[in-house]
Amino acid sequence: MPAKKLSPPRLPAIPDDKLTSEQRALIDAIRSGPRGQATEMRGPFAVFLHAPTYGELAQRLGGFCRLGTQVPPRLSELAILLTAKLWRAQYEWHAHVPHAERAGVTPQTIKALHAGRAPKSAPADERIVYDFVKELYDRKRVSDKTYARLHAVLGDQGMVELVGILGYYAMIAMLLDAFRMPVPPGAPMPFAEPR
Repeated sequence: MPAKKLSPPRLPAIPDDKLTSEQRALIDAIRSGPRGQATEMRGPFAVFLHAPTYGELAQRLGGFCRLGTQVPPRLSELAILLTAKLWRAQYEWHAHVPHAERAGVTPQTIKALHAGRAPKSAPADERIVYDFVKELYDRKRVSDKTYARLHAVLGDQGMVELVGILGYYAMIAMLLDAFRMPVPPGAPMPFAEPR
């Protein structure tokens, strides 16, 4: 059976010679922020270029959510992968698996998340984050017991920031999915493309 042809992105790439001054300013802001000069204008950044005022605000929040919170990166990246799995956000999963690995999330845990299973061999704090995120996404609420377990790990500020991370990366997943932003050329698709 021939491989299924991937759906094309819904937003065109913007050639360098067609960038507006606002789009160039956005690229400069992204590259001068916490992500660094090597940031490529793919995935959500390519989407942001089509609405640069929105993109500037979103990328600043994203820089903070990913790199500025008091939530330990290992727990933050776990939450981001759970969000990517929920939304089947190809680019988000592809981009954050390496970040999660560098932050200390084990390949075994990543494999369990990808398969939609609880990471039973993960450290206790990761299992608590998993339980909290799954409960919030599945039930749209969190029980007092689940909240208290994670609060014991993160405290008030960390709880606010973790829920903010979930909200930000859900927004990013929706942008990536709605506009069919692909993984980089040659990279495998993390999830089967929906019909």
